Amino acid sequence: MGQYQVGLIGLAVMGANLARNIRQHGFSVAVYNRTTERTREYLAGPASGSGIAGATSIEEFVSSLERPRRVILMVQAGKPVDAVIDQLVPLLEPGDVVMDGGNSFYRDTDRRSTALGEHGLNFFGTGISGGEEGALHGPSIMPGGPKDGYEQHLAPVLTAIAAQVADGPCCTYLGPRGAGHYVKMVHNGIEYGDMQLIAEAYALLSRGLGIPAPELSAIFREWNRGELDSYLIEITAKVLAFTDPDTGKPLVDLILDQAGQKGTGRWTSQDALDLGVPIPTIDAAVWSRNISAFKAERVAAARVIGGSDGKVSVPQERLVDAVRDALYAAKIASYAQGMALLRAASAEYGFGLDLAEVARIWKGGCIIRARLLNDIQSAFRRNPELPNLLVDDRFRDVLLSHQDDWRLAVGTAVAAGIPSPATSASLAYFDSYRSARLPANLIQGQRDFFGAHTYARLDREGVFHTQWGE
Repeated sequence: MGQYQVGLIGLAVMGANLARNIRQHGFSVAVYNRTTERTREYLAGPASGSGIAGATSIEEFVSSLERPRRVILMVQAGKPVDAVIDQLVPLLEPGDVVMDGGNSFYRDTDRRSTALGEHGLNFFGTGISGGEEGALHGPSIMPGGPKDGYEQHLAPVLTAIAAQVADGPCCTYLGPRGAGHYVKMVHNGIEYGDMQLIAEAYALLSRGLGIPAPELSAIFREWNRGELDSYLIEITAKVLAFTDPDTGKPLVDLILDQAGQKGTGRWTSQDALDLGVPIPTIDAAVWSRNISAFKAERVAAARVIGGSDGKVSVPQERLVDAVRDALYAAKIASYAQGMALLRAASAEYGFGLDLAEVARIWKGGCIIRARLLNDIQSAFRRNPELPNLLVDDRFRDVLLSHQDDWRLAVGTAVAAGIPSPATSASLAYFDSYRSARLPANLIQGQRDFFGAHTYARLDREGVFHTQWGE
């Protein structure tokens, strides 16, 4: 007879810490890893004395679980998830629960939901954010799948282990099929944008003004006491303050300027293109990571092309204040893009997302947790049908009050030849969204000229085509 309430497969750092978190909240846990040695090391090391049980085969693992079984997969996204599911399905029974807690693509989750549903199984795609510390001490959890199955079987576990904020656990049911993984994907896209915006602020102050890393750390620490208060600003200050023990230099100055990625930001951009939703800040963050990979070419090009020396003439105190305000305004615009994408996806894919709840569960545990999310949550509570954060009264007023500094920071960076693609893209998004008329009328004229694609008119109804001549 099974005796363990939760089973977890995959003992890499996230899975290992999540199992400990579940056990610490009073649930009995059995674990299984493809390599038995890893299970032994885990039980003898981090999980020693916790009461977590280990299985040496997947059959033993499944038989050790209470019915209906609750199985959490913490394995690499893609084919490894399908491989484990293929092993599990013959051993499970109708009513059992399988939860994929990795960074799976939401369309894969849709496919798996349908396939496992045909076997009578409850499949959940669940985004988990917070890194290894969050997994152990309380992450933000984004579940999607059958609502009844969530409430009966998963909610007691997930709401207990999630980060806790003043208005509840950072976990809520999001919607059917791939809703949870979609929200996590957009979360990661916003994370890409946020990190790029911070990096551009750092670049403008360090390259443009020559402010050394320790002084920049103090600036970011000060910013974190105000409206920019967030996890990413907090850790930025810590990264900038860290001294390399071998050289005595700021470690950040010795790190190779090539940023890695796991694909979730790219997925966000791709899906936004499919839905026709503009997310230029996230797009800029994705291609900025891509171009950072061309290190050798960039170094060679710097020798050949040359250009501005990157120095600015704006007084330091003035520019620091402008960069702070630009960073906050650009951050608002980036979140606005992400929430607009979630709104469009919810309508297109039938997720039924509550955007106020999405903002609420991001307030603790996750990488993009920030004071700003309180205001985002309030905006969608005031108006659940809000089309875009930019037209919320509070955010409109903030952006209007910050826009002069925003423009100064972007203009200074452009004049100095210091790339600021995400900050510039956020400003362009703001300016485009608030423009009652854009030059798309000329584009429509061009399209009709070379391809007879037709156009609409402002002064009369109908569809028109013109013989434009040679």
